[in-house]
Amino acid sequence: MGGPLGAIIGRHPAAAGGGEDELGGGGGGAGGGIIRHNRRCRDLAFLVLFAAFWVAMIVNSSFGFNQGNPLRLTYELDYKGNVCGSRHGDPDLHELDVRYWMNPNQVYQSGVKDSKINLADAKAICLMECPIPAADGLNFVCDYPEGDIRLSVDDWINRDYDYFEFLTPDMRNSSLQLQGPCYPVIFPSVNVFWSCQYIARASNVSLKHWQQMGGINIDENILIDKTIHKAINSKSAVLKRYVADIGKSWPVLIVCGGLLPLFLSAIWLLLIRYFVAAMPWITVFLFNALVISVTMFFYIKAGWLGNDPLTVVIGESDPYVHISGREISHLHAATVVMTVVMIIAFLCSIAIVRRILTATPVLKVAAKVIGEVQALIIFPVVPYFVLAIFYMFWFSATFHLFSSGQVLRNDCNTDCCSYDLKLGKVNCDNCCGYSMHYTPHIGVAIFFHLFGCYWATQFFIACSSTVIAGSVASYYWARGEISHEIPFVTVVSSLKRLLRYSLGSVAIGSLVVSAVEWVRFILECLRRKLKLVDSARESCFGKVTSSSSQCCLGCVDWTLKSVNRNAYIMIAITGKGFFKASVLATGLIMNNILRIGKVNVIGDVILFLGKLCVSLFCALFAFLMLDTHKYKSAHNKISSPLIPVVVSWALGFIVAKLFFQVVEMSIDTIILSFCQDAEEHQGNAQYAPPLLIETLDEQNELQRLTQGP
Repeated sequence: MGGPLGAIIGRHPAAAGGGEDELGGGGGGAGGGIIRHNRRCRDLAFLVLFAAFWVAMIVNSSFGFNQGNPLRLTYELDYKGNVCGSRHGDPDLHELDVRYWMNPNQVYQSGVKDSKINLADAKAICLMECPIPAADGLNFVCDYPEGDIRLSVDDWINRDYDYFEFLTPDMRNSSLQLQGPCYPVIFPSVNVFWSCQYIARASNVSLKHWQQMGGINIDENILIDKTIHKAINSKSAVLKRYVADIGKSWPVLIVCGGLLPLFLSAIWLLLIRYFVAAMPWITVFLFNALVISVTMFFYIKAGWLGNDPLTVVIGESDPYVHISGREISHLHAATVVMTVVMIIAFLCSIAIVRRILTATPVLKVAAKVIGEVQALIIFPVVPYFVLAIFYMFWFSATFHLFSSGQVLRNDCNTDCCSYDLKLGKVNCDNCCGYSMHYTPHIGVAIFFHLFGCYWATQFFIACSSTVIAGSVASYYWARGEISHEIPFVTVVSSLKRLLRYSLGSVAIGSLVVSAVEWVRFILECLRRKLKLVDSARESCFGKVTSSSSQCCLGCVDWTLKSVNRNAYIMIAITGKGFFKASVLATGLIMNNILRIGKVNVIGDVILFLGKLCVSLFCALFAFLMLDTHKYKSAHNKISSPLIPVVVSWALGFIVAKLFFQVVEMSIDTIILSFCQDAEEHQGNAQYAPPLLIETLDEQNELQRLTQGP
C-alpha cells in the first residue's frame, strides 16, 4: 500500500512521473506537486450508460407530459368520460368537480354480490357540491342540459341542477322509473375526496313525496353506503390522492424541503465551525426534542391526542356521520412507527452520551479544515441548485406519469336504460361508463422514473463528495505551503478534475448503491406479497430465511455505502477508476481499523443525528404549514399530511446531506490521508495536524497492544 499510492498523494511529485499538475494547471501554480498524477478518463462505459439513462429519462418524461393530466389524480370521471373540474369537458365542467351518482338503485345493485353492474358503469355526473334531500319536499338532480332542454349550464347550476318542471310527460314518466333525465334526491350525501358518498339514511319526507308521485321502489340498505366507500377507499384511489397531495402542497415542499434545510444546514456548519465542542451535545438534545415533537403531531392527526384529527370529508360534515379511510389507517400505523422510533432514539442517545467526547476532537479537526478552506461552506450550494432544478422537473413529470392512463369505455354487459337528451328518447345501448386504464408499460415507466430519481440523487451527492475530498486532501498534504491560496484554488481545481476525468467512476459508484437499494425494495415487496398469499402455511424456517436475507441485504447496502464514500476519496486523490479506488481505500482502512474505527463511527453517528435534526425540523414545520386553513378546506385540501411531511423530511435530509458531507468527507479524507501518511513514515504521520495525532494516539496504542511487538 505504501509504494505507488504514496507517490500519488504524498509530497514527492517526482515519483509520480512528472505528470500534469491538476491544481495549478501547469508546473508552477498553487498546489504544484500536492495531488499530481498522469490522469485519464476512467470508467467511460459507465459514463456512456449514465448519458443514455438521461436520454431515457427525458423520453420517459415526455411520454408523461404528452399523455398525462394531473387533474385525474384528484377528480374522477363522469358517465361521458369527462374529468370533473376540467374546462375541456362536454360540457365545460370548470368548478364542477364533485362526482355524484344519480341513480341510487344502480349504486345499491353494484354492491350486491355476483351483480353484473359495476359502480364504474353507474350514471355519475359532476356537480359543484353534493346534494341533500329537501326538508319539506323532493329535490331532483337532472342530467347535463342539452337537446330539448333549453338551459345553459350556468342556469342549470343556479336551479340546483333541477329542471323537472320543464320535462315533457314522457320524460317525467322515465324519470319516475329512475331512467332520467331527472333523478330524486332521497339520500343525504357527503363530499368524500370529491365523490358524493351516500349516507344510508333515507329522508322520510322526500321518500314519501317520491312514492306519492308514483316513483318506483328505491332500495334502502347499508350497501348503498359501503359500495361508494369501497370505491373511494381502493388502493389505487388512495395512491392517486397521495400523489395529488404532493402537487397541492408544493409551497410546503419548497419551504420545508428546499429553503428551510438550506438555511438550517448552513447555520449548523457555521456553528460547528465556531462552537464545535458544544455541537454534539446540542445535536443530541435537539434530535430527541424534535423526534418527540413530530411524534406528538402524528398523535394529534391520528385522533389519539387533542381535538384536531384528520377528516376525509371535504367541507362541512354531518356530526352524526363518522367516515374513516385508508389515510387514517396509514396515519395510525405511522404514529406507532414514530413511537417506536422515539423510544429507540432516546435509548440510543443515552448509549452514546459517554462516547461523544471521543468524537469531539475529530470534529474539531474538520472545523479547522472548514476554517482554512472556506469555499467548502459555499460549495454545497452548487449541487443544491442542480438538484433543485432536477427535482422540479422530476416532480412535474411524476404527476403526469401517474395520470397518463387512457380514458376508455368499460366493457360491460348490463341491461340498463337511461333517457338520452340528444336522441330525445330512452336509450338502452349506452350503459357502460368510463374508467382510467393503465397499461403495463406505464407501470414500467413509473418504476424507471422512480429509480432514475434515486440514481440521479446519488450521482449528484457523489460528485459533491468527490470535490470536497479532493479539496481536503490538498489541504492535508500542503500544510504550511499554500494555505493562503487554498480557499479559492482547491475547490475549483477538484471540480475540474472531477468533470474532466472521473464522472464515469462516480456514475458507477452511484449506480451500485442505487441497484442494491432497489433490489432490496423489490425483494421486500415480493416477500410481503408471498406472506399475504401463504401466511397460514409459512414455516419457521421460511420466516428465519426471509428475515436473514433482509438483514444480509441491509448489511451489504451499508457496506457498499461505506466503501463508496471512501472510494470517492481515493478517486479524488489518485484519479483511479472506481473499482481500483475501492480496493485502495479498503486496504487502508483494514490496515488501520483499530486506530480509526471507534473515533470515526462516533463522528458519523453525531453527523447522522445532525442530518436527522435538520430533516425532522423540516417535517415539524411541514406539519405546522399543513395544519393551516388553506390545506384543510376546499380545493387545496390534502387527503393526509403524511406524504407531504415524509417528502419534506426526505428532501430536508438530502439537502442536509449535501452540506453535512463537508464535515463528513473532511473527517474521512483526513483520516485516510493520515493512514497513508503513517504508512509512508514508519507509523508516524508527519503532516497530520497535532490535534488529530493526539486524538488517534489512544487508538494507535490499542493497536500496538493488540498486535504485540
